[in-house]
Amino acid sequence: MSIKIGIAGPVGSGKTSIIEQLTNILKDKYSLGIVTNDIYTTEDANYLKSHLDLEDDRIVGVETGGCPHTAIRDDISANQKAIEELEEKFNPDIIFVESGGDNLSATFSYELIDYYMYVIDVAQGADIPRKKGAGLLFSDLLVVNKTDLAPHVEIDLESMESDVKKNRKNKPYIFLSKKDESISKLQEWIEVLV
Repeated sequence: MSIKIGIAGPVGSGKTSIIEQLTNILKDKYSLGIVTNDIYTTEDANYLKSHLDLEDDRIVGVETGGCPHTAIRDDISANQKAIEELEEKFNPDIIFVESGGDNLSATFSYELIDYYMYVIDVAQGADIPRKKGAGLLFSDLLVVNKTDLAPHVEIDLESMESDVKKNRKNKPYIFLSKKDESISKLQEWIEVLV
């Protein structure tokens, strides 16, 4: 049985890039599958197929045709079908399910996934943790991405982390950057689940 990990967050927060990084780290140790969601395209799936050393059939693009929240929370049938096909064909250890870009209210149905992370990035503003939203408050893991951009967008990371701690209570979070080894913390979080 696969561990299904949802990855949600606003457009441009870095969901696809995180999946790319994690896949490159985990692919030699685990059997993987990926499901992406876009409204009218399979753009994210196509990107991953062209950038990952993974069989194309292990990456499935779902076209939701409407609100990205619905396909991961309400009518999850298209995503369930994609997951079932991956499980039948490859029996993966881990399946990443990327939501379409959304606002702060997106959550996954736990009938679809086992755990989910919510991704925000510092360039979207330091006030995001204070604005809360279901994804930020209730996800199993919050990822604050692109921390290396903080000086360029005048974000005080210490203040932002204080807001994250306050609003996440005791739930875990990770501050992530491509410029350091912080992806290893995300890898560790995932490997505990497997």
